Amino acid sequence: MLKDIFYFLIFPGLLFAFVGGGFLSWFDRKITARLQFRVGPPLLQPLYDFIKLLGKETIMPMDAAKTLFFLAPVFAVAGAVLSCVLILLPAFGMTAGFRADIIVVFYLLMIPSLSYILGAIASGNPLASLGASREMKLIIGYELSLLLVVAAVILKAGNSISIYEIIYVQQQQGAFIGSISGVLLFITAMMCVQAKLAFVPFDIADAETEIAGGIFLECSGIILAMVKLAKYIMLLALPAFVVVILLGGFRLEGIHILWSVLKLLGVVLLITLVRNTNPRLTVGQSMRFFFIWMNLIAIVAIVLTYFGL
Repeated sequence: MLKDIFYFLIFPGLLFAFVGGGFLSWFDRKITARLQFRVGPPLLQPLYDFIKLLGKETIMPMDAAKTLFFLAPVFAVAGAVLSCVLILLPAFGMTAGFRADIIVVFYLLMIPSLSYILGAIASGNPLASLGASREMKLIIGYELSLLLVVAAVILKAGNSISIYEIIYVQQQQGAFIGSISGVLLFITAMMCVQAKLAFVPFDIADAETEIAGGIFLECSGIILAMVKLAKYIMLLALPAFVVVILLGGFRLEGIHILWSVLKLLGVVLLITLVRNTNPRLTVGQSMRFFFIWMNLIAIVAIVLTYFGL
Protein backbone atom coordinates (compact mmCIF):
# COMPACT_ATOMS: atom_id res chain seq x y z
CA MET A 1 0.00 0.00 0.00
CA LEU A 2 2.74 2.47 0.98
CA LYS A 3 4.69 1.50 -2.13
CA ASP A 4 1.68 2.25 -4.34
CA ILE A 5 1.23 5.65 -2.68
CA PHE A 6 4.93 6.37 -3.23
CA TYR A 7 4.61 5.42 -6.89
CA PHE A 8 1.58 7.70 -7.36
CA LEU A 9 2.68 10.74 -5.35
CA ILE A 10 6.48 10.74 -5.59
CA PHE A 11 8.21 8.56 -8.20
CA PRO A 12 7.39 8.12 -11.01
CA GLY A 13 4.11 9.80 -10.13
CA LEU A 14 2.96 13.31 -9.30
CA LEU A 15 6.17 14.94 -8.04
CA PHE A 16 8.50 13.37 -10.60
CA ALA A 17 6.04 13.94 -13.45
CA PHE A 18 5.59 17.58 -12.43
CA VAL A 19 9.35 18.20 -12.40
CA GLY A 20 9.96 16.26 -15.61
CA GLY A 21 6.97 17.75 -17.42
CA GLY A 22 7.90 21.24 -16.23
CA PHE A 23 11.41 20.79 -17.62
CA LEU A 24 10.04 19.56 -20.96
CA SER A 25 7.67 22.54 -21.03
CA TRP A 26 10.64 24.84 -20.53
CA PHE A 27 12.54 22.97 -23.26
CA ASP A 28 9.59 23.37 -25.64
CA ARG A 29 9.25 27.09 -24.89
CA LYS A 30 13.02 27.65 -25.13
CA ILE A 31 13.24 25.99 -28.56
CA THR A 32 10.18 27.98 -29.69
CA ALA A 33 11.85 31.20 -28.54
CA ARG A 34 15.07 30.38 -30.37
CA LEU A 35 13.16 29.66 -33.57
CA GLN A 36 11.58 33.11 -33.22
CA PHE A 37 14.93 34.79 -32.40
CA ARG A 38 13.98 35.38 -28.77
CA VAL A 39 15.83 34.50 -25.55
CA GLY A 40 13.04 32.46 -24.00
CA PRO A 41 12.05 31.83 -20.36
CA PRO A 42 14.36 30.83 -17.47
CA LEU A 43 14.55 27.19 -16.41
CA LEU A 44 12.15 27.60 -13.48
CA GLN A 45 9.50 29.56 -15.41
CA PRO A 46 7.00 26.64 -15.50
CA LEU A 47 7.24 26.41 -11.71
CA TYR A 48 6.77 30.17 -11.38
CA ASP A 49 3.69 30.03 -13.62
CA PHE A 50 2.14 27.23 -11.55
CA ILE A 51 2.80 28.90 -8.18
CA LYS A 52 1.55 32.26 -9.47
CA LEU A 53 -1.77 30.71 -10.49
CA LEU A 54 -2.18 29.10 -7.06
CA GLY A 55 -2.12 32.58 -5.55
CA LYS A 56 -4.64 34.05 -7.97
CA GLU A 57 -8.34 34.36 -7.26
CA THR A 58 -10.49 31.53 -8.58
CA ILE A 59 -13.52 33.06 -10.27
CA MET A 60 -16.52 30.74 -10.47
CA PRO A 61 -18.86 31.43 -13.45
CA MET A 62 -22.38 32.36 -12.42
CA ASP A 63 -24.10 29.73 -14.57
CA ALA A 64 -21.56 26.96 -13.94
CA ALA A 65 -22.22 23.53 -12.49
CA LYS A 66 -19.74 24.45 -9.78
CA THR A 67 -18.82 21.02 -8.43
CA LEU A 68 -18.14 19.49 -11.84
CA PHE A 69 -16.38 22.64 -13.06
CA PHE A 70 -14.01 22.52 -10.08
CA LEU A 71 -13.40 18.76 -10.13
CA ALA A 72 -12.81 18.42 -13.89
CA PRO A 73 -9.15 19.54 -13.80
CA VAL A 74 -8.58 17.32 -10.74
CA PHE A 75 -9.75 14.33 -12.82
CA ALA A 76 -7.41 15.49 -15.60
CA VAL A 77 -4.43 15.52 -13.23
CA ALA A 78 -5.36 12.12 -11.80
CA GLY A 79 -5.64 10.55 -15.26
CA ALA A 80 -2.36 12.10 -16.38
CA VAL A 81 -0.51 10.93 -13.26
CA LEU A 82 -1.90 7.37 -13.47
CA SER A 83 -0.94 7.06 -17.13
CA CYS A 84 2.52 8.45 -16.38
CA VAL A 85 3.02 5.92 -13.57
CA LEU A 86 1.95 2.95 -15.73
CA ILE A 87 4.21 4.11 -18.59
CA LEU A 88 7.31 4.91 -16.53
CA LEU A 89 7.24 1.94 -14.15
CA PRO A 90 8.00 -0.61 -16.90
CA ALA A 91 10.18 1.95 -18.67
CA PHE A 92 12.38 2.06 -15.55
CA GLY A 93 12.48 -1.73 -15.28
CA MET A 94 9.59 -2.29 -12.85
CA THR A 95 6.46 -4.28 -13.71
CA ALA A 96 3.14 -2.44 -13.44
CA GLY A 97 1.46 -5.36 -11.69
CA PHE A 98 -0.77 -6.64 -14.52
CA ARG A 99 -0.29 -7.75 -18.11
CA ALA A 100 -2.74 -5.59 -20.07
CA ASP A 101 -1.26 -2.26 -18.96
CA ILE A 102 -0.87 -0.90 -22.52
CA ILE A 103 -4.66 -1.12 -22.96
CA VAL A 104 -5.24 0.61 -19.63
CA VAL A 105 -2.74 3.35 -20.54
CA PHE A 106 -4.54 3.93 -23.84
CA TYR A 107 -7.76 4.72 -21.94
CA LEU A 108 -6.06 6.67 -19.15
CA LEU A 109 -4.44 8.99 -21.68
CA MET A 110 -7.95 9.92 -22.81
CA ILE A 111 -9.08 11.10 -19.35
CA PRO A 112 -7.49 14.61 -19.43
CA SER A 113 -9.20 15.50 -22.73
CA LEU A 114 -12.55 14.17 -21.52
CA SER A 115 -12.12 16.12 -18.27
CA TYR A 116 -11.48 19.34 -20.19
CA ILE A 117 -14.67 18.72 -22.16
CA LEU A 118 -16.72 18.18 -19.00
CA GLY A 119 -15.24 21.27 -17.36
CA ALA A 120 -15.94 23.42 -20.41
CA ILE A 121 -19.56 22.27 -20.63
CA ALA A 122 -19.98 22.72 -16.87
CA SER A 123 -18.72 26.33 -17.11
CA GLY A 124 -21.91 27.42 -18.90
CA ASN A 125 -19.96 29.61 -21.34
CA PRO A 126 -21.02 29.29 -25.03
CA LEU A 127 -17.47 29.71 -26.32
CA ALA A 128 -16.19 27.09 -23.88
CA SER A 129 -18.92 24.73 -25.07
CA LEU A 130 -17.86 25.40 -28.65
CA GLY A 131 -14.32 24.47 -27.66
CA ALA A 132 -15.64 21.29 -26.03
CA SER A 133 -17.48 20.41 -29.24
CA ARG A 134 -14.28 20.85 -31.22
CA GLU A 135 -12.34 18.72 -28.73
CA MET A 136 -14.90 15.91 -28.98
CA LYS A 137 -14.60 15.85 -32.76
CA LEU A 138 -10.81 15.85 -32.54
CA ILE A 139 -10.87 12.94 -30.07
CA ILE A 140 -12.99 10.89 -32.48
CA GLY A 141 -10.33 11.49 -35.11
CA TYR A 142 -7.04 10.80 -33.36
CA GLU A 143 -8.08 8.10 -30.87
CA LEU A 144 -8.81 5.60 -33.65
CA SER A 145 -5.41 6.31 -35.21
CA LEU A 146 -3.67 5.83 -31.86
CA LEU A 147 -5.60 2.60 -31.28
CA LEU A 148 -4.35 1.27 -34.62
CA VAL A 149 -0.79 2.18 -33.58
CA VAL A 150 -1.20 0.29 -30.30
CA ALA A 151 -2.64 -2.71 -32.18
CA ALA A 152 0.34 -2.74 -34.55
CA VAL A 153 2.79 -2.51 -31.64
CA ILE A 154 1.08 -5.46 -29.93
CA LEU A 155 1.36 -7.43 -33.17
CA LYS A 156 5.06 -6.56 -33.57
CA ALA A 157 5.70 -7.66 -29.96
CA GLY A 158 4.31 -11.13 -30.57
CA ASN A 159 0.78 -10.29 -29.37
CA SER A 160 2.05 -9.09 -25.99
CA ILE A 161 -0.15 -6.54 -24.21
CA SER A 162 2.40 -5.79 -21.49
CA ILE A 163 4.51 -2.63 -21.82
CA TYR A 164 7.34 -4.35 -19.92
CA GLU A 165 7.39 -7.20 -22.44
CA ILE A 166 7.11 -4.81 -25.39
CA ILE A 167 10.22 -3.02 -24.15
CA TYR A 168 12.00 -6.35 -23.60
CA VAL A 169 11.26 -7.48 -27.16
CA GLN A 170 12.72 -4.25 -28.55
CA GLN A 171 15.84 -4.50 -26.41
CA GLN A 172 16.40 -8.03 -27.68
CA GLN A 173 15.47 -7.54 -31.35
CA GLY A 174 15.92 -3.80 -31.90
CA ALA A 175 13.58 -0.82 -31.64
CA PHE A 176 10.40 -1.13 -33.73
CA ILE A 177 11.21 2.14 -35.50
CA GLY A 178 14.03 0.30 -37.25
CA SER A 179 11.53 -1.24 -39.68
CA ILE A 180 9.39 0.26 -42.45
CA SER A 181 6.20 -0.36 -40.49
CA GLY A 182 7.84 1.14 -37.40
CA VAL A 183 8.59 4.39 -39.23
CA LEU A 184 4.99 4.63 -40.40
CA LEU A 185 3.73 3.94 -36.87
CA PHE A 186 6.07 6.60 -35.48
CA ILE A 187 4.69 9.21 -37.88
CA THR A 188 1.11 8.36 -36.92
CA ALA A 189 1.89 8.26 -33.20
CA MET A 190 3.60 11.66 -33.34
CA MET A 191 0.58 13.26 -34.99
CA CYS A 192 -1.70 11.71 -32.35
CA VAL A 193 0.55 13.06 -29.59
CA GLN A 194 0.49 16.49 -31.23
CA ALA A 195 -3.32 16.42 -31.16
CA LYS A 196 -3.54 15.08 -27.59
CA LEU A 197 -1.31 17.91 -26.38
CA ALA A 198 -3.50 20.42 -28.27
CA PHE A 199 -0.44 21.83 -30.03
CA VAL A 200 -0.52 23.52 -33.41
CA PRO A 201 -1.84 22.50 -35.91
CA PHE A 202 -4.44 20.80 -33.69
CA ASP A 203 -5.08 23.55 -31.10
CA ILE A 204 -8.60 24.07 -32.44
CA ALA A 205 -10.34 23.52 -29.08
CA ASP A 206 -8.61 26.40 -27.30
CA ALA A 207 -7.78 28.63 -30.27
CA GLU A 208 -7.17 31.97 -28.56
CA THR A 209 -7.44 34.02 -31.74
CA GLU A 210 -10.81 32.45 -32.63
CA ILE A 211 -12.66 31.48 -29.45
CA ALA A 212 -10.57 33.26 -26.79
CA GLY A 213 -9.21 30.10 -25.18
CA GLY A 214 -12.23 27.87 -25.79
CA ILE A 215 -12.39 25.02 -23.26
CA PHE A 216 -10.18 26.94 -20.80
CA LEU A 217 -11.92 30.31 -21.21
CA GLU A 218 -13.48 30.35 -17.71
CA CYS A 219 -10.53 28.71 -15.92
CA SER A 220 -8.68 30.84 -13.39
CA GLY A 221 -6.72 30.55 -10.17
CA ILE A 222 -6.30 27.06 -8.79
CA ILE A 223 -8.48 25.56 -11.55
CA LEU A 224 -6.16 26.90 -14.25
CA ALA A 225 -3.17 25.77 -12.15
CA MET A 226 -4.53 22.20 -12.20
CA VAL A 227 -5.02 22.41 -15.96
CA LYS A 228 -1.43 23.58 -16.38
CA LEU A 229 -0.22 20.78 -14.09
CA ALA A 230 -2.08 18.18 -16.16
CA LYS A 231 -0.54 19.59 -19.33
CA TYR A 232 2.97 19.44 -17.84
CA ILE A 233 2.48 15.79 -16.90
CA MET A 234 1.03 14.89 -20.31
CA LEU A 235 4.04 16.52 -21.95
CA LEU A 236 6.12 13.89 -20.19
CA ALA A 237 3.72 10.94 -20.42
CA LEU A 238 2.96 11.09 -24.15
CA PRO A 239 6.54 11.41 -25.49
CA ALA A 240 7.60 8.73 -22.99
CA PHE A 241 4.83 6.49 -24.35
CA VAL A 242 6.18 6.93 -27.89
CA VAL A 243 9.72 6.13 -26.71
CA VAL A 244 8.49 3.05 -24.86
CA ILE A 245 6.41 1.49 -27.64
CA LEU A 246 8.53 2.40 -30.69
CA LEU A 247 12.01 3.61 -29.71
CA GLY A 248 13.13 0.78 -27.45
CA GLY A 249 12.23 2.32 -24.10
CA PHE A 250 14.70 3.58 -21.49
CA ARG A 251 17.81 1.92 -20.12
CA LEU A 252 19.12 3.34 -16.85
CA GLU A 253 22.67 2.11 -16.99
CA GLY A 254 25.89 3.79 -18.12
CA ILE A 255 25.83 5.68 -21.38
CA HIS A 256 22.31 4.37 -22.05
CA ILE A 257 20.97 6.92 -19.55
CA LEU A 258 22.13 9.76 -21.79
CA TRP A 259 20.75 8.02 -24.87
CA SER A 260 17.37 7.56 -23.15
CA VAL A 261 17.18 11.25 -22.25
CA LEU A 262 18.15 12.22 -25.80
CA LYS A 263 15.38 10.03 -27.24
CA LEU A 264 12.81 11.75 -25.03
CA LEU A 265 14.13 15.22 -25.85
CA GLY A 266 14.23 14.30 -29.54
CA VAL A 267 10.53 13.43 -29.53
CA VAL A 268 9.67 16.71 -27.76
CA LEU A 269 11.90 18.59 -30.22
CA LEU A 270 9.97 17.14 -33.15
CA ILE A 271 6.69 18.14 -31.50
CA THR A 272 8.01 21.67 -31.01
CA LEU A 273 9.21 21.96 -34.60
CA VAL A 274 5.82 20.84 -35.92
CA ARG A 275 3.95 23.35 -33.78
CA ASN A 276 6.18 26.21 -34.94
CA THR A 277 6.15 25.45 -38.66
CA ASN A 278 2.47 24.78 -39.35
CA PRO A 279 -0.74 26.84 -39.30
CA ARG A 280 -3.78 25.79 -37.30
CA LEU A 281 -6.10 23.39 -39.12
CA THR A 282 -9.86 23.66 -39.14
CA VAL A 283 -12.06 21.00 -37.53
CA GLY A 284 -12.89 19.48 -40.92
CA GLN A 285 -9.25 19.42 -42.01
CA SER A 286 -8.21 17.75 -38.75
CA MET A 287 -10.91 15.09 -39.05
CA ARG A 288 -9.95 14.30 -42.65
CA PHE A 289 -6.27 14.24 -41.73
CA PHE A 290 -6.76 11.52 -39.11
CA PHE A 291 -9.66 9.57 -40.63
CA ILE A 292 -8.06 9.34 -44.08
CA TRP A 293 -4.31 9.77 -43.92
CA MET A 294 -3.27 8.71 -40.44
CA ASN A 295 -5.62 5.72 -40.37
CA LEU A 296 -4.43 4.70 -43.83
CA ILE A 297 -0.77 4.92 -42.79
CA ALA A 298 -1.48 2.91 -39.62
CA ILE A 299 -3.36 0.22 -41.57
CA VAL A 300 -0.51 -0.05 -44.08
CA ALA A 301 1.88 -0.41 -41.14
CA ILE A 302 -0.25 -3.24 -39.70
CA VAL A 303 -0.19 -5.06 -43.05
CA LEU A 304 3.59 -4.62 -43.32
CA THR A 305 3.97 -5.86 -39.75
CA TYR A 306 2.01 -9.00 -40.63
CA PHE A 307 4.55 -9.69 -43.39
CA GLY A 308 7.48 -8.98 -41.07
CA LEU A 309 8.48 -5.64 -42.59
